[in-house]
Amino acid sequence: MFKSAVIFSKLFYLTLIALVSGLSSAHASIEISATRIWPAADYTRLTIESKTAVRHHMFSIENPDRLVIDLDDIELNDALSTLSTKIGNNDPYIKSVRVARFKPGTVRLVLDLKGKIKPQLFDLNPVGEYGYRLVLDVYPNQPADPLMALVDPAIETKKEEALPLPPPPKKQTEMRTRTLIIAIDAGHGGEDPGAKGANGSHEKNVTLAIARRLCGLINETDNMRGVLVRDGDYFIPLGGRVTKARRAHADLFISIHADAFIKPDAHGSSVFALSEHGATSTAARWLAKKENEADLIGGINIAVKDPYLARTLLDLSQTATINDSIRLARHVLGELNDINDLHSGHVEQAGFAVLKSPDIPSILVETAFISNPGEEAHLNDESYQLKLAHAVLNGVKRYFSQNPALSRSNLVLNNMEL
Repeated sequence: MFKSAVIFSKLFYLTLIALVSGLSSAHASIEISATRIWPAADYTRLTIESKTAVRHHMFSIENPDRLVIDLDDIELNDALSTLSTKIGNNDPYIKSVRVARFKPGTVRLVLDLKGKIKPQLFDLNPVGEYGYRLVLDVYPNQPADPLMALVDPAIETKKEEALPLPPPPKKQTEMRTRTLIIAIDAGHGGEDPGAKGANGSHEKNVTLAIARRLCGLINETDNMRGVLVRDGDYFIPLGGRVTKARRAHADLFISIHADAFIKPDAHGSSVFALSEHGATSTAARWLAKKENEADLIGGINIAVKDPYLARTLLDLSQTATINDSIRLARHVLGELNDINDLHSGHVEQAGFAVLKSPDIPSILVETAFISNPGEEAHLNDESYQLKLAHAVLNGVKRYFSQNPALSRSNLVLNNMEL
């Protein structure tokens, strides 16, 4: 009896020691699975991904300017130690990053900065293929409104000079005397790769390539100027894309996409406009829901409120703008029919967040299905990208030939003033 008690006691203590050791090890061994850097003109984003949420503490130091982030209950691994190699010389805000073990269970990141910044550090819960993410957005302390850099000041002057009050009575006269601004939005970007092709292509790369080609063609066209909403591999919230187009005083907004479907044989091009009263088909509703989830995947800081954006996305009467959007979409769809099959032979409508500008005709072009191996190959072909860009531009030209751009109403400008 005594011997059994001793054996039981030893087993109990051994089990207890193993349990405590396991808990202690688990508590101090959160593994960082990936780190990423996304530099852009507006801001630089640093992302730290893990399977469990990471406790953190941030503070800044001056002379020289540095930002310090302590990550608790983790150990230094390759994902963290290689972070310093991911900072490029062209990063507008971060000079370098140093990563080291500060104390047992704590890793310290020190960001050497190029100037005064305004950091935002926030957590994201798992979504899509991502685990928990700790996100640092580094903004300039006093931004010089980089959104306005989208527009050539000389073009702005031309527009202002060509908008006398009252407007000239002949629409064609105004069209000849001012430059038309076309905002081109390359879908997805940065943390949000968009759809993935069977051979590994990412939608965000394809859309940017096509958007750049379209912008180049527009800039070669008389009385037209293209502005890229996204001109690099970084994330922009859906509402932020609308804001950029409006600050550029765009006459049209064209969002470029290349979606995926569950069946690899899905193919063809489609063009979408906004709907105030529900989607025109189940497929359109599904696609809008999928595209509207881009903010969750890309990662927005919900603690930051943008009062301008709140005004932009008010539930305004958009009937006139939507009607113009449908006219534009029909012309673009007709041109796409000359180079590709159409997935839908008519313009579809749904509640796409990126199309919700109250005063800019806006369309979303699904160039092809990146999930279809044949169309994926076309989307990565430079000559085919150029054909797509020409088709969209021809559609824009046809739209303006029948619907010359008018001056913005003073009422709209006053209500929506920046």
